[in-house]
Amino acid sequence: MADCVRFVHRGQVVTLSDVPPTRTVLDYLREDRGRRGTKEGCNEGDCGACTIVLGTRVGVLGMAEAESIQYRAVNACILFVTALDGKELVTVEDLAGPDGTLHPIQQAMVDHHGSQCGFCTPGFVMSLFALYHTDAEPDRTRIDAALAGNLCRCTGYRPIVDAARAMGRAPDTYTAQMTETLALLRSIERRETLSHPGGTAFAPATSDQLAELLLTHPDATIVAGGTDVGLWVTKQMRDLGTIIHIGGIRDLAGISRKDGFITIGATATVTDAAEILAPLYPDLGDLFRRYGSEQVRSSATLGGNIANGSPIGDSMPALIALGSTLVLRCGGMTREMPLEDFFLSYRKTALQPGEFVAAIRVPEPSADRLFACYKISKRFDQDISAVMAGFGLTLQDGIVTAARLAFGGMAGTPKRATNAEAALIGHPFDATAAKQAAAALAQDFQPLTDMRASADYRLITAGNLILKWQMEQALPPTATRVPAFARAIGGAA
Repeated sequence: MADCVRFVHRGQVVTLSDVPPTRTVLDYLREDRGRRGTKEGCNEGDCGACTIVLGTRVGVLGMAEAESIQYRAVNACILFVTALDGKELVTVEDLAGPDGTLHPIQQAMVDHHGSQCGFCTPGFVMSLFALYHTDAEPDRTRIDAALAGNLCRCTGYRPIVDAARAMGRAPDTYTAQMTETLALLRSIERRETLSHPGGTAFAPATSDQLAELLLTHPDATIVAGGTDVGLWVTKQMRDLGTIIHIGGIRDLAGISRKDGFITIGATATVTDAAEILAPLYPDLGDLFRRYGSEQVRSSATLGGNIANGSPIGDSMPALIALGSTLVLRCGGMTREMPLEDFFLSYRKTALQPGEFVAAIRVPEPSADRLFACYKISKRFDQDISAVMAGFGLTLQDGIVTAARLAFGGMAGTPKRATNAEAALIGHPFDATAAKQAAAALAQDFQPLTDMRASADYRLITAGNLILKWQMEQALPPTATRVPAFARAIGGAA
């Protein structure tokens, strides 16, 4: 086993052997390294003041000519230091040249007056740095998405957007030095399990190592992206006990298409999953655009969102409506089950001791199947769902032969509306059938009232979403959603 975290920073390999496993990257940078350009704001992954960028080797690994570095913005405040292992770390202090020449992003922020008090500015700069390296010609919608996880209270967003438009795409030092950086990243590639001193935390490099560890430590806290578990530490001050960090397991991060399914490894990030699912299911693309922020999506994993078992996780109702299944593994044995059967009760899943989610299997689109999903929340960006709905219908000669209507926020688990489904089957999907299905929801759910919505609001809204879906099928040119409306008028979502 290895006993140290290694990453690349400013063209050098950094080795850490004495950092606690729940030490956040934010605290490490500010308190241990004295690099205070990265700010602490909300300390829960919402405001973006702590944004840093991580560089990861991508492409055909092992073939130097086919490799590159993928730069993505993440929140340092809820990211544990172990997540740096094998990556390149970029902070705001690293962007200017050795002679003080500003990076094109920094210069654009100066030229367009994109900063007033300056507290949020480093986070904005780092989000734009990631955009600089991922999109050559971002439009306003893409810029807004990149900045949705960064909050500013005094400058206003217009000059920051202006800076984003003006920053250009001339190769910077990171592009020029990519060959050297790739060589350093190859030199620290880890194939063995990382074990922290005392044996209280591990970071396996392969799924086989993970399976073996979980047999020995079945009650360990599994950390993938840390976008939820990180808050257990920063906000609840919880002792996580034994930790197994799985974010670096490459063979659980793959995504493939075969035999009519898209198979998504459990450690694939939401960003990675969205890149392949959004073109196939545009509604999923709109949903993932509203899943946290770009920083959150770059860390969070689809497998973690599911294994978390939250009744308000955004992905589950949509994936249930598509008929997705889970691949579970314990030791050398695997089993597969429908996603809706995975959730037993509030925060309780079907995982057995020593078992973990290995992959999610999503059916490919079919010509006879309709699909839609809707997220209802008080804010468009960065908000928890009050109601989340995923709808799937199979039609033959205009008659509904199968229905899958799934909801989040309506019960203690993500759940199918079986009575509403029955009201649709055997009928044309018209306004009458939609009204009957909406009325049947009262037999499927007795939702709770909480700070996000009342029980009555949830039940009425869930029914209205079925009516809305039917209307969209009957009147397809009508723009009924914020992204579609924005595109129709040529603006930004």
